[in-house]
Amino acid sequence: MDLMATTQDRTDHPGERGSDQPLRLLAIRDTPLSLDEVFAAVGDAAAGGTALFVGTVRDHDSGADVEALGYSHHPSAEAELRRVAEKVAADFPVRALAAVHRVGDLSVGDLAVIVAVACPHRAEAFAACRRLIDDLKHEVPIWKHQSFTDGTEEWVGA
Repeated sequence: MDLMATTQDRTDHPGERGSDQPLRLLAIRDTPLSLDEVFAAVGDAAAGGTALFVGTVRDHDSGADVEALGYSHHPSAEAELRRVAEKVAADFPVRALAAVHRVGDLSVGDLAVIVAVACPHRAEAFAACRRLIDDLKHEVPIWKHQSFTDGTEEWVGA
């Protein structure tokens, strides 16, 4: 048996490459987010690794207690989210990708953002998921307005 040929056959398998249609769910919503919906969206029989990140509203930031929080977005935000997702899918062997971000008024504990990436292997899934959330936070025009219990407030990402 030729070990080199066997290894080559495995890396040439279509499941080892990204999907032709990896973007399964991209949305900015003013309604509660669902982990089940996002996880189901990235289901793929060829994926050996699925990484999921969930961002929640916490009760503090920078040493201050958060009283209220709201997200707003630019009209181009969904297009920018698609651009970011397409770049991640081009840079990694993504089988399936999903990203949803909440806007409007949120409470402590609410889900603010969920991203998930399915790839042939776990290392690729972790790396792609990290890139997706990092680029989303840096490049998609979504802004957070925080009000603190001491009466101060701030905009983040504006």
